[in-house]
Amino acid sequence: MNTRTRPTRSTTSAAPARRIAVIGAGIAGIACARTLAQAGHNVQVFEANTVPGGRMATADTAFGSFDHGAQYFTVRDTRFAQALEQTAKTMCRPWSANTVHVLDPYGRVAAAALPTGERHWVPAPGMQALPAHWATPLAVEFGTRVTGIAPDRLQPQQWQLTTEGMLGTPDAQRVFGGFVDVVLAVPSVQALQLLRASSLAPALQERMAAVSVGPCWTLLLAFPQAQQVGLPHLGPQWNAARSTHHRIAWLARENSKPGRGTIERWTVQASTAWSAEHLQDDPTRVQAKLLRAFAEVTGIRAAPAFATAHLWHQAQTLAPLGASHVWDEALRIGVAGDWCLGHRVEDAFVSGLELALQMA
Repeated sequence: MNTRTRPTRSTTSAAPARRIAVIGAGIAGIACARTLAQAGHNVQVFEANTVPGGRMATADTAFGSFDHGAQYFTVRDTRFAQALEQTAKTMCRPWSANTVHVLDPYGRVAAAALPTGERHWVPAPGMQALPAHWATPLAVEFGTRVTGIAPDRLQPQQWQLTTEGMLGTPDAQRVFGGFVDVVLAVPSVQALQLLRASSLAPALQERMAAVSVGPCWTLLLAFPQAQQVGLPHLGPQWNAARSTHHRIAWLARENSKPGRGTIERWTVQASTAWSAEHLQDDPTRVQAKLLRAFAEVTGIRAAPAFATAHLWHQAQTLAPLGASHVWDEALRIGVAGDWCLGHRVEDAFVSGLELALQMA
């Protein structure tokens, strides 16, 4: 492989503030960008989607919202707790999920799923509200996918990014330059592809190639029938479950979350193994199979008024990087993401924070 290198920067003088590019506006990218901006650096964030958050996503429908990615988060790291307390203490609320383990096919409850005392937390009105709130003060180029990283043509000691606009955005290709540092805070596969396309950091590429992240098919269902007949809800007494069904790993009653509306809605997440097996299936076929499994687990056999299936290609970390982040001091390029440590929301926050602290 022909690898590009950047000339060594002069150390005779350096401005205290640096121009830094952060690729990705998920929780890892936002945590990194916020920390660097608070340290006085000029940070530019690039996000391929039109909203921040990554898998902290909320889908709005005529029947109400669905958290179709991350369902909730827990708080174990004191730094994460402090960030939440300082910036979003009125936004994030505890969710009485009453989470259980379910034995199938008859929906029998086995045991509570979470350690005693560990709370589920959810932002209101949806999971995406927290990253959107944290991203507000940042300079973010939405709908902009980074396709290449190369030495700046005008200032070879710095970096430039080649980008392309996504569907529905006006700019096809643009170049942004003058970056001293570059952070890749995107899913591991995307980060690895970008490094390969840019012929950068072969040692880091080799290390990242060992990371494994599995897919997840997600089914969204709405049942307004419960309200129409005056019932508090359909189906089981529990609001969330980890399932042993060969198709389903997780189910949650969305309207049981704070600030989510009253129409009964369920998010159903397939197991990693089943999702991988049916990765190329038509969404309509996946929807039918998961709906049948949902009925077996919950006992809800009414036809939903709304149903749709969504595929997350990178959802469940199977083999993490094994470190919170990687920072290449010579290239001044770093990587961060939940996949560095696991797949929890807090893993993404810690990854982005610790990379920023090392950089700053």
